[in-house]
Amino acid sequence: MATQSDDSAEFDAFYAATAKRLVATVYAMTGDLAEAEDAVQEAYVRAWQRWARLTREGDPLPWVRTVAMRLAISTWRRTRGRLRAHFRHGPGADVPELSADRVGLVQALRELTPEQRQAVVLHHLLDLPVEQVAREAGASNGAVRTRLSRARKVLGERLSDPAGADGPADPTGSADHAGSAGSAGSAFTSEGVASHG
Repeated sequence: MATQSDDSAEFDAFYAATAKRLVATVYAMTGDLAEAEDAVQEAYVRAWQRWARLTREGDPLPWVRTVAMRLAISTWRRTRGRLRAHFRHGPGADVPELSADRVGLVQALRELTPEQRQAVVLHHLLDLPVEQVAREAGASNGAVRTRLSRARKVLGERLSDPAGADGPADPTGSADHAGSAGSAGSAFTSEGVASHG
């Protein structure tokens, strides 16, 4: 039988190994690093409260990730007006500047529905198979594939046109276009997000 100190050491190791990437995942869902950090912290608190049961049932990470995402989305919905005001007036002076690619990717992700955004983050940023995304999202495999397809279409439109909707599109479809979309996607990593926290 595991002792309290064994559980504590196991939980500490789990937290150290997973927290940074989970914050990056939730940040990709919400576009707000502070909200992501709060949601992840609360999810780990809840996981600790039921740690013995979670570890008996297998890998606790999907449970913690699901709780963190649900908390973040719930908070996001409740504070939508406050967030709009924040973005309208801009971040405070002490916040480091984000790259244009990262800002573009976060803006494009915000245009997706919450379900599409969750599917993209879990499948493309965390490399989870469609079947696991479906289990965590509580949807069928087909529904997840549809969400991914629709999300890729929206993201492709937003990320492949560096001039944006107001500027002229590149009629040649040059390699610079593809490079811009690729760099936006690669700019959003768990290491990159963590460096801004």
